[in-house]
Amino acid sequence: MTIWVNEQLDPVGIVYACIACCDEVQAQECHDSFERNLTEEQRQKGWQARLRTVESWDEVPVSALKLS
Repeated sequence: MTIWVNEQLDPVGIVYACIACCDEVQAQECHDSFERNLTEEQRQKGWQARLRTVESWDEVPVSALKLS
C-alpha cells in the first residue's frame, strides 16, 4: 500500500500541517493547496510544502490528519 503524506514545514523543519491519504489524486490536490497557501514571505524564510510516500501508517507522523 502507498500512503501519500503532505507536509507543510517551517524554516527549522518542524511539521506545521500534515495530511495523509491513500489517494494519489487527492494527495496531489492537497499538495497544490499547501503550495498555493505559502506566501512569498514564508517561502523566503524557508517554509516549504513536501509530498512524499510511505508504505505503512506507522511511518505517518502522529499529528497527521488521516484520510481514507
